[in-house]
Amino acid sequence: MRIGIVAGESSGDLLGAGLIQAIRKRIPDAEFEGIAGPRMIETGCRALFPSEKLSIFGLVDAFAHYRELRGIRARLRDHFIAQPPDVIVGIDVPDFNLGLLEPCHAAGIPTVQYVSPQVWAWRRYRLKKIVRSVDRVLTLFPFEAAFYEQHRVPVTFVGHPFADRIPLATDRNVARLNLGLPEAGPVIAILPGSRISEVRYLARSFLDTARWCHARNPAIHYVVPLASPMVREMFERCLQQTDADLPITVIDGQAREAMGAADAILMASGTATLEAMLIKRPMVVAYRMAWLNHLILRAWSHVQHFSLPNLLAGESLVPECIQKDASPARMGQYLLDYLEKPEIVQSLVERFTAIHLQLRQNTDQRAAEAVLEVVEQGATRQVN
Repeated sequence: MRIGIVAGESSGDLLGAGLIQAIRKRIPDAEFEGIAGPRMIETGCRALFPSEKLSIFGLVDAFAHYRELRGIRARLRDHFIAQPPDVIVGIDVPDFNLGLLEPCHAAGIPTVQYVSPQVWAWRRYRLKKIVRSVDRVLTLFPFEAAFYEQHRVPVTFVGHPFADRIPLATDRNVARLNLGLPEAGPVIAILPGSRISEVRYLARSFLDTARWCHARNPAIHYVVPLASPMVREMFERCLQQTDADLPITVIDGQAREAMGAADAILMASGTATLEAMLIKRPMVVAYRMAWLNHLILRAWSHVQHFSLPNLLAGESLVPECIQKDASPARMGQYLLDYLEKPEIVQSLVERFTAIHLQLRQNTDQRAAEAVLEVVEQGATRQVN
């Protein structure tokens, strides 16, 4: 069996590696090729292009790299149509993947989109393209599967691998010991994002929020896990420009450990909010972006919430601060409320635990089963 697979960013690389391993448990000699990250390459996937080529943030960045992305997609399309695999799996990066899967699907190749485009949130006109492009959508979250079922699109809810891997309870004291943080007293984790563009928009306002909190509670210690040397350089430049003497620990990576050590978290919107929820820590979620990206998002959005905990709950569990609302006083007050009102935190922990259990689905295995079902259905169509 030969499988085409196209993944973008580290999250797609993680899903792709898990899928490859689960399929190989059933079909040891299965071959994989496409766009792959380091984890996928380690499992034996042949990388025609590295996944970092698809690590693009926002529509403005996508336009800037449009010519290069179009060339990569055209070469992949020609390769797969000339040498048809048993199935092509696109993982995340839907704007790129749907443009690849549509002509391959039209050529008779079975196709799967793993990780739903946020069509339930904005740009719903893409539903027609999804129907033309794929035989199955694999969703990480149940509300996404319900949306596709409502619109009669073949779908399988597979859960999220983080829910399988993160324990139901995380020991705060052990996490603090591992990071060399104070054992006593409140700790707030600050996660300004993993991309340079996110840190550029959020680092200063997050540090100003820490200053605001420090003025009201000097006992708070801050821990800041940073995703890369470039992100750390940018954040520390902002930190040097801050005149407050903050008790702060800056570390490389270890975001999950830092969240586990914290009593509350101030963070950029994104997948990390899911990890914070699974670790059962209260959070304040912020989002700032280029004004053009924000205008487009606001015009096309169909949802009231943008953070994953609130989307999964179907209601406002955690505060969301976007653009001008991401002010130090607003975000800081939410953080202090978490530290001073344990009843709020306990209620959140109970809700987060229920969602965690719902997302525990043995994701890699369920995804592999769904992909192999699509292969079998494709083979049946060819025979008939």
